[in-house]
Amino acid sequence: MTTDVTIIGAGLGGLTLARVLHVHGIPATVYEAEASPTARTQGGMLDIHEDSGQPALEAAGLTDEFRGLVLEGRQAIRVLDRDGAVLFDKADDGTGGSPEVLRGELRQMLLGSLPANTIRWGHKVSGTRALGEGRHQVTFADGSTVTTGLLVGADGAWSRVRPLLSDATPEYIGMSAVETCLFDADTRHPASAKAVGGGSLFALAPGKGFLAHREKGGTLHTYVMLARPRDWFADIDFTDAAAATARIAQEFTGWAPELTALIADGDTAPVPRPLFGLPVEHRWDRVPGVTLLGDAAHLSLPNGEGANLAMYDAAELGKAIAAHPDDVETALTECEQAMFLRSAAAATEGTYVHELFYGDDTPHSLINMFTGGE
Repeated sequence: MTTDVTIIGAGLGGLTLARVLHVHGIPATVYEAEASPTARTQGGMLDIHEDSGQPALEAAGLTDEFRGLVLEGRQAIRVLDRDGAVLFDKADDGTGGSPEVLRGELRQMLLGSLPANTIRWGHKVSGTRALGEGRHQVTFADGSTVTTGLLVGADGAWSRVRPLLSDATPEYIGMSAVETCLFDADTRHPASAKAVGGGSLFALAPGKGFLAHREKGGTLHTYVMLARPRDWFADIDFTDAAAATARIAQEFTGWAPELTALIADGDTAPVPRPLFGLPVEHRWDRVPGVTLLGDAAHLSLPNGEGANLAMYDAAELGKAIAAHPDDVETALTECEQAMFLRSAAAATEGTYVHELFYGDDTPHSLINMFTGGE
């Protein structure tokens, strides 16, 4: 293959693409805004799906390494009501198809699978432009530039590559998460640890609730979900951790103390995570020499599919490029058309799941989903 491959973004999607290309002997360069692999924490648990994330890792030749990262027992699911009563409890019996891993460890595995100097850290993109004949120039914040024959935007929700293909921008979905953690919970917060159980906790009411996961070392990683306008969150001073914590906890007055402790007793400062989405049917006309994958292409309501789809997009693109090394446009066309259908279906499902989680009939609708009821 003679076309040089430039990937923007060293998240799971961008790294998976670089790895699959490497497996097929095709070099790529990944440019990442963060200064180093440890510049920030990488989020919590991910369930890697057997029909998307796992095939992607197989294409990357990393299945055994992935299996070594799996946290056993974390596919357990528990649903509680606001009073702390257990409404649904499913143990991890080892037959589930979506094993849980820590996002940071998965990313580190991918980083370690790439040749040295594949990643160019500290390269924040400030702009992109077409040069004609399928070539594009990327400009970085430090004023440096790179010109490439194949540009792949794997740079997430606020992609700097997307404007080359689409005018779409993410819109706030009307809900935000507030992230926090409890450490050494079995000893220091035993009631909350018992409530969460061995895997994932869902304690939801219409428009609000707690999503929590048990990680390593007794860490409980919680996302407090609230359907509020962005202005509501903007009025909270999150630089004052104690005041922000108290304000968020106030929204759950009357809830069981083992649940409210997940935010009120947080060992980390609360971090707001506003949720955005692109149009469900987001797509674009083929533009030579550039494409998108993952959230850059199809950011949608959170439903456990985002990371899996990003890796699957990447693996499919990598395999297609390897199959058409002298005709990259054919590879891009095939991948984009399949991705448009796949991502639209996932986004539609995400809208449905979001209603089950936070609609008027939750948590009963949620339990029906887990049990296969209507």
